[in-house]
Amino acid sequence: MARLSEHGIRLSSMSPSYLESNSTSHTWPFSAVAELIDNASDPGVTAKNIWIDVVTVREQLCLSFMDNGSGMTPNKLHKMLSFGFTEKGSSKSSHQPIGVYGNGFKSGSMRLGRDALIFTKNGGCQSVGMLSQSFLQAIKAQAVIVPIAPFNQQTNILLFKDSEASLRAILKYSLFQSVSELQEQLDSIQGKKGTKILIWNIRRNKDGKPEFDFDTDAEDIRLPEIQSEETQGKWRRDYYKHRRDSNSVPEMEFSLRAYLSILYLKPRIQIILRQKKVQTKLIAKSLSMIENDVYKPQFIVSFYLPQSF
Repeated sequence: MARLSEHGIRLSSMSPSYLESNSTSHTWPFSAVAELIDNASDPGVTAKNIWIDVVTVREQLCLSFMDNGSGMTPNKLHKMLSFGFTEKGSSKSSHQPIGVYGNGFKSGSMRLGRDALIFTKNGGCQSVGMLSQSFLQAIKAQAVIVPIAPFNQQTNILLFKDSEASLRAILKYSLFQSVSELQEQLDSIQGKKGTKILIWNIRRNKDGKPEFDFDTDAEDIRLPEIQSEETQGKWRRDYYKHRRDSNSVPEMEFSLRAYLSILYLKPRIQIILRQKKVQTKLIAKSLSMIENDVYKPQFIVSFYLPQSF
């Protein structure tokens, strides 16, 4: 029987299969990476740096995203792991938020892998949350549930007794099997505030190999020539391989480092990819020819946005 709202009416629930279908909004894995970087640079988070790396935990390849932003309370973490909740629209910052629908983390993380752990601390509380398709499949869940375990940042004691079930689920279905191992991950976040995301069960191509190439360049994450079905059809793969062999494919199409170097017109966050800083390029200043135009959004009165091409 579905849970009822305060009005005595059934609440809507989200099927676990939606996590997979929702991730297909990213047809290209690099855009999913950009989504997670956007979250770190949005108002209210104000991270100055984000570290992207590849780590191995219990023989599982993991993508790691760590920022030195303001971190999250357990309530904010729950909203981030839920659908449709966002506080970005209330920001008074001159830096406008990139997304306002509360969907970016879910679509981005689930595009890169099946499972994700979020470690976050905000100066007084530290929390661990899990968004995991493997967990939901193992327990035969009928709706998306997100275990969250908040700890006191000074005493490392679990804050709420009703979080014990969440902690048990995290320790049973994640890559970490003890509270001390979770604490090591929280301690790896530099400073008293920040967030770290670990994504595992990374998406693989039909040949069984990871969608990303981690080996060709130790300071980069690249896309192999054989792309997943979602990214390229056979005819495009053949054409793409021919162009790539002839060095006519822009590097940003297969190199994450090259892609991140031109991600923002006005970079507000320093990106460190595999322990080496990404050197940003100001595209507007590197074009051989520039044409200026003015864009006036129809839904905003007396507002003009200059565009450079």
